[in-house]
Order: sequence, then structure tokens, then C-alpha cells
Amino acid sequence: MTRTLTRIAATFAVAATAVLITACAPSAAESEPEPTRTVEVEPSEPAPAPSASASSGPEIQKPTCETIISPTTVKDFESLGWTSLSDAFVVGSVEIPDGVQCIWGDFSTASDDVQIFGWAPISADQASSAESELVGQGWRREDSADGTYITESAETAMSTDEDGYGVTYLFGDGWVKYADTKQGLLLVEWPQS
Repeated sequence: MTRTLTRIAATFAVAATAVLITACAPSAAESEPEPTRTVEVEPSEPAPAPSASASSGPEIQKPTCETIISPTTVKDFESLGWTSLSDAFVVGSVEIPDGVQCIWGDFSTASDDVQIFGWAPISADQASSAESELVGQGWRREDSADGTYITESAETAMSTDEDGYGVTYLFGDGWVKYADTKQGLLLVEWPQS
């Protein structure tokens, strides 16, 4: 009987251990999490394109020889066989990297028949410094409702318009225009609306 009890006790111990191991061991379902199901929903309308935030401000187009003057003027120049050469915008000794200075003409032949235009954004400090430098070199200053005109002296000008103005800068609020005559400034229409 002792043997029978020992056998029963051993069987019971093995069974209890098996139950205990099974109870403590994670089940197959617990060891591998079930994948999350995703349901894709098709939007009824396309998502709107992201818009510029107030902090990023509007995208500003860089001025070029073809954009600082009107498309009509560009077509007129091109109908004459003219093309443009662009360069950095320089006023006095100050180079303004975001601006453009352009010479329009027929560069296939040697000629001084050209038109010169330019436009650049400019800070108040840069404008004040440039104006002072040009006036110090003998350029003439005129304040008007349009802004401040700084014109080279008629005595040293290579060519002048009918009113005697040669190369002229027009300083406005945050920008400066440039042309080979004061009348030529009328053709600079940047930024275009």
C-alpha cells in the first residue's frame, strides 16, 4: 500500500507540476500578439494642399530680367532681337544679393544701343548709406511722392533723357529701382501684381 500511495503521490506531484507549469506559461495566443487591424478609408474629396503658415510668410519670387519689366516690354525687346544680361545689383559700393541688374540689347553686334534696369529689396539702413554715398559723389537727390530719386550729375552722364536725367535710382519703402534714365524707371514694374 505504501507503494501505491507513493505512486499516487508521484503521479499527483507530476500532474500538479504540469498544471502549475501550464498555468504559469504564457499561452500561444499571449506570446504572439494579434496584429492590429487597420481599415483604410478613402476620402470623399482630395486632401487640401498645405498652405503657408503665418510664420513662414508668402513665397517671394526672385526678380529676373524678364520679370522686373512688363511682359509687353520683354516681347518688344525680343522682337528687336535683344536679349538680356543679368548681374548683381550694386548701388554705390553696396551689393544687394537678392536684386538683379539687367542690360537689354543686341549683343551680336557692337553697339551702345542698350537699356539698363534693376530692382532690389533694400533695408532702410542700406538705403540711407547708399543715398549718402551717391550724394557725396555729386549725385542729385530729389524727394517726391514716389520715393527718393538719386540721379547722376548731368555733366558726367553718358546719356540723358529729355529732362536731363542720366542713371537714376528710385528708393521706396523696402526696395530700390534702377534705370539708365529717370524715364526708364517707368518700365520697372516689380513686384508685378
